This record gives sequence, structure tokens and C-alpha cells, in this order.
Amino acid sequence: MKRSFYHYIMTLRGPKISDAVTKFANDLAHDSLFPKQSTDYHEISDYLEMTTTYLDNMTIFDEAWELYLEHN
Repeated sequence: MKRSFYHYIMTLRGPKISDAVTKFANDLAHDSLFPKQSTDYHEISDYLEMTTTYLDNMTIFDEAWELYLEHN
């Protein structure tokens, strides 16, 4: 069964922010409105572009999405 992007990205959180994806995962953990069950790139991308302020650029999301696809 394919897990949601949110479920996957939560595995990348960490106390030490060693890279942009870890920072993204940590910030995303505090976003109560994020579509947590979604596996759809466009739904998540649109949400991040139109709603959030914690993501410096969409390249970070694209990198995290590639990791998600590789590990799902």
C-alpha cells in the first residue's frame, strides 16, 4: 500500500537540521492544514505554493518528492 507524502516526509524529520529537506519535514510537521492523506503531486504542490510561508523554494519540495517516489 502506498503511503501518503506526509507520512513519508515525517520519516525525514530530525533534531539537527542538516539539509533543506529535513528543515522542510520539521516545518511541515507543524502545518495542521497540510493535506496529510494526499499522494498527488499537483494537490500538494498547489497547497505549498498558495498557502505556506515556510518553504523557501519549490525545488526543495521537488527534491523531497523524488525521494518519496524512490522510497514508496
